[in-house]
Amino acid sequence: MRFRLEFFQQFQTFRFAVEEINRNPDLLPNSTLGFYVYDSCAVLQRELAGTLWMISGLDRVIPNYCCLIHPALTAVIGHSTSTFSILMAHIMGLYKIPQISYYSTSSLLSDKTQFPSFFRTVPSDDFQSRGLAQMVLHFKWKWVGLIASNDDYGSEAIKVIRQEVMKEGTCVAYAVYISENTLHQNLPIIVKMMKESSANVIIAISLPFYLMPLLNEMLKQNVTGKTFVASEAWSISNILAVEKYSSLLSGTIGFAFFSSKIKDLQEFLNSINIYNTTGIYWAKELWEEVFGCIFADQKNLTVTPNIKKQCTGEENLNSVLNSYNDVSRLRASYNIYTAVYVIAKALNDFSQCRSLSRPLVGDHCLDIGQFKPWQLLNYFKKVRVKLDSNREVFFDKDGNPPAIYDIVNWQLGSDGTIKQVKVGSYDTLNSSGDIFNINTKLMWWATETFISSKIPKSVCSQSCSNGFKKSLKEGEPVCCFHCFPCAQGEISNQTDSIECWKCPWDMWPNSKRDRCFPKPIEFLSYEDPLGLTLAATSAFSSMVPMSIFRLFINYKDTPIVRANNFHVSCILLVSVAFCFLCALAFIGYPQPEKCLLRQATFGLVFTLCVSCILAKTVIVVFAFMATKPGSRLKKWTTPYMPYMIITFCTFIQLILCLFWLTISPPFFQYNTEAKPGIIIAECNENSQFAFWCMLGYLGILASVSFTVAFLARRLPDNFNEAKLITFSMLAFLSVWVYFIPASVSAQGKYTVAMEIFAILASSWALVVCMFLPKCFIILFRPNMNSRENLMRKERVRK
Repeated sequence: MRFRLEFFQQFQTFRFAVEEINRNPDLLPNSTLGFYVYDSCAVLQRELAGTLWMISGLDRVIPNYCCLIHPALTAVIGHSTSTFSILMAHIMGLYKIPQISYYSTSSLLSDKTQFPSFFRTVPSDDFQSRGLAQMVLHFKWKWVGLIASNDDYGSEAIKVIRQEVMKEGTCVAYAVYISENTLHQNLPIIVKMMKESSANVIIAISLPFYLMPLLNEMLKQNVTGKTFVASEAWSISNILAVEKYSSLLSGTIGFAFFSSKIKDLQEFLNSINIYNTTGIYWAKELWEEVFGCIFADQKNLTVTPNIKKQCTGEENLNSVLNSYNDVSRLRASYNIYTAVYVIAKALNDFSQCRSLSRPLVGDHCLDIGQFKPWQLLNYFKKVRVKLDSNREVFFDKDGNPPAIYDIVNWQLGSDGTIKQVKVGSYDTLNSSGDIFNINTKLMWWATETFISSKIPKSVCSQSCSNGFKKSLKEGEPVCCFHCFPCAQGEISNQTDSIECWKCPWDMWPNSKRDRCFPKPIEFLSYEDPLGLTLAATSAFSSMVPMSIFRLFINYKDTPIVRANNFHVSCILLVSVAFCFLCALAFIGYPQPEKCLLRQATFGLVFTLCVSCILAKTVIVVFAFMATKPGSRLKKWTTPYMPYMIITFCTFIQLILCLFWLTISPPFFQYNTEAKPGIIIAECNENSQFAFWCMLGYLGILASVSFTVAFLARRLPDNFNEAKLITFSMLAFLSVWVYFIPASVSAQGKYTVAMEIFAILASSWALVVCMFLPKCFIILFRPNMNSRENLMRKERVRK
């Protein structure tokens, strides 16, 4: 069996701690610590025998017997392996003898009902499992594979890790167990599954010699691009950190037991020689291993037969640097050093009756040389030790110290070997509250083609960016999903959002659908080119009938102006001017007052206009019919008849509008439904029935005027307006008939623009068809505008 240098370093560190305490005047003054060291050679039966030997004090195994009187057995440090510690703890617990392990991590040892006297200076596997799970979450890995040794160490760790990562939404792609018995049977299948899986991060909870066949199979199948997360069992393994596995293990990150330096320890280790140290036989083995020599009086030691060099014992350990005297990363040795100080501090507290609220016996403290192990056990539970590293060590109710790990990163060196570089720590008692402290600038990761400082990704499905939501794939874990864009009017401003949120009513998503912006408010404004054009057209158009009105006043005595009632024509021209101007009520921000009155104003003004035309038409018919002998219409041909028709027709429209404004008045509203992403500031007519009644009444008047004018178009009158009225009413009705489907299909400001266009077009139809011919005669054919011309045409007809 090969001599293990690191084990001998641990033994010498134990000696160093004991001697340091014995020299300390403040710790256990007037008392000297002693120790026994027993080597079980990792054999379970010898471990049992050694435990009973320590308890009995004899060189043979005698259960339930102790011949030790002075000094009493204070505590036992060990074992490093959890299986051995469990065996020892069952026995030590019966006698209430404190046991402190420096390397046993099994979470089973935290059960105080089975192991009441067990403590340890290394964190439990339960802390490590939770820490590894938090590391996965820290790097935002959502899809991981789990590999563990098929034993208590692996199965317990896998169970905790799976629970912790799944709490935070991370999924396990696969979980496989490897062992010596089934390793070569299922390795090709396991590695093939790892290769085909999209999980690029693999958490491995195993001893190094379990992983070696797995890594060999990965090399055989050329598996690349996978990042390993290592447990403390192999995170600092030297047998795996070789060039052969560099393509697989470069970039590995894992937990290692906390490391620290111990002042003056290296000088102590190098001062050892075979003449001044405890355990001379072990010291000689160290010598032969380190210097490659053999002592003349030794046989069957660790060197091979071909070595002829003899050891003198004068060789200097300062001339070499190996795992024995390398104190740059003390882990197990530091835990042993801590354990010794815990025992000494508990003894010191016992001697001064500290930590307990009452003395052990009577009113005075017991002699440190006269105690029972069970009496000291209570002081172990409450001990607090502050070491040179400024870390305070104490035990929780389960006998576990505060969890602290080094985080190491496997980086490829220039010589092809792998170096394990400390890049951070995991400390559950970090005063800043940040459990993870990782310097990502020091880290290197392995990808399929090169080494990179960029953190690798491990996901089943790529993250859904802002503006998308997740939809789970049927029959697969929650980490496997599709990404669908948010529906119209909805946003998501988080990565991997499971739902989208509607924007407030007055807001709308941007093009990426990750933010809501205020919706633009749309209305036909004067700043809008369309609104400005219509407003200018309306204002200019209103001047045309007023100009004609002025022209008619100037030529009011001419036959063409006096024909068909001069005053009614004037009223008609004024009303047409107002028809043009009422279009302005539809332009600009729709104030509540505008909404209330604009349609009623439009209806009344146009009713007045059409009523004038109807009055002119009826008067023409009545005047002609009244000339026939015995006609009863003669009494209706009074000068007041036109005004009565105008007043009556307009009054009916006024009544309709008053009912509308009283019972169901129009109101201002923001319309968010008509056009997505736009708020339309508009007037709601409230009662569509009332609106169409008003418009329908206007249509009835126009239709009656058209019908009467059409029937009277051939009446013998030189200045008969029936033809003009027929064309004007035809144009008028055509405009409004086309307006109905156009207004239904238009939205927003264009609906208003369509109504304004209908107002202007119908008004222009009246102006052009009724007054343009007369203006042409007045201005350009004055000879036709004379009584002589009128009389001559009448004689021609006769």
